Amino acid sequence: MKIFVCVLLFAATCCLNFASSTTYEPTWDSLDKRPIPSWYDEAKFGIFMHWGVFSVPSFENEWFWWNWKGAKIPSYIEFMKENYPPNFEYADFAPQFTAEFFDPDSWADLFKASGAKYIALTSKHHEGFTNWPSVNSWNWNSVDVGPRRDLVGDLAASIRNRTSIHFGLYHSLFEWFNPLYLKDKEGGFKTQDFVRTKTMPELYDLINNYKPELIWSDGQWEASSEYWNSTEFLAWLYNSSPVKNTIVVNDRWGKGTPCKHGGYYTCQDRYNPGTLQTRKWENAMTIDKRSWGYRRNAPLSDYLTIDELLKTFVTTISCGGNMLANIGPTKEGTIPTIFEERLRQMGEWLGINGEAVYSSVPWKHQNDTTNPDVWYTAKGGKVYAFVLEWSSSIKLGSPLATSSSSTIDLIGGTTNLTWEPLKPSGVKVDIPAWSGLKWCLVLRFNGFQ
Repeated sequence: MKIFVCVLLFAATCCLNFASSTTYEPTWDSLDKRPIPSWYDEAKFGIFMHWGVFSVPSFENEWFWWNWKGAKIPSYIEFMKENYPPNFEYADFAPQFTAEFFDPDSWADLFKASGAKYIALTSKHHEGFTNWPSVNSWNWNSVDVGPRRDLVGDLAASIRNRTSIHFGLYHSLFEWFNPLYLKDKEGGFKTQDFVRTKTMPELYDLINNYKPELIWSDGQWEASSEYWNSTEFLAWLYNSSPVKNTIVVNDRWGKGTPCKHGGYYTCQDRYNPGTLQTRKWENAMTIDKRSWGYRRNAPLSDYLTIDELLKTFVTTISCGGNMLANIGPTKEGTIPTIFEERLRQMGEWLGINGEAVYSSVPWKHQNDTTNPDVWYTAKGGKVYAFVLEWSSSIKLGSPLATSSSSTIDLIGGTTNLTWEPLKPSGVKVDIPAWSGLKWCLVLRFNGFQ
């Protein structure tokens, strides 16, 4: 009984198609009641892009500036000493962020081929550099220095002109070394000069000019949501903004808000609880196991294989989550081959098995009761089993046939597979010796509960 209650709670707190007539107050009690627009839950798979000045040194990870000048990690100090002049500063990397090979049309075509239904591009990371011509970031934006173009605007146009993908943006609330932020912080966040002159003007600018359907907020952990004016912004976003009916946000809006307030929950990086949650959630994860930004020195072993990526995906969606898979473009504006390969492999697999993914819902069992390598979704009266490891036959403990005419199909392969019931419950399914299918197999159960 508890399983069914949890599924119903998830459905009730998740997602609706709506043109909302509700007016939301700038309080968490009110804002947390807003349903998440249905497109987000139906999408299941998105692509994250961490791209900025940190893509120039491309050493270790996207926190390069902080690790070098803030934490003063020896390996970063040594890297700079061996490769750059003594007076070289982080800002000197910006002119080398050239993006001369950035072709937003080809990016959009790749994302479409991957089967992703939404994306989130870095508009500004913790370094403060904006990938659009922010008037609040003079000479520290992609038009004034480096690429000399509006990276956010160019990609938004290509996504909308060439695909049906939902365009989203990542945005960091704070900036490591911004003097206004550091002054507010030194005073215990009793002043809000940084929020008033930098963070909020830029968020309103992004919404009004680029109309993203997702804002992936970050950099919230040092100050409260009251300091950030988060509830006031979200109330405007939900009530009056040009994207009020379609906008989706996450839960990173102030110290203590992750997994508690906002839109869908991210809780922590690479969040994958393995059990059904009562609120919509997302597994924001990286294909490069060690970094969100591009790393020039990453070995092949640091990248997820397609089997590992699909395991992460099916364990996520079976429990009601979305997977936002991160790639790191280069300073030249290219998507490294290893990322392209993984995205095209995802697209190949989704092209066959998409019916079990898009618009699916969690089944009464997320993981099979006897086979740990099998996970489930449901849609339209059918049950789908994602089989991560298989042989000539597999035994499952969860599915129960409702009649003698119940059937099992291999999606993309043989229909009406040979199967037999097991006692006290479950089924044994025969898998064809050569199905021609790759990676994770998906079974369709017709007439099972």
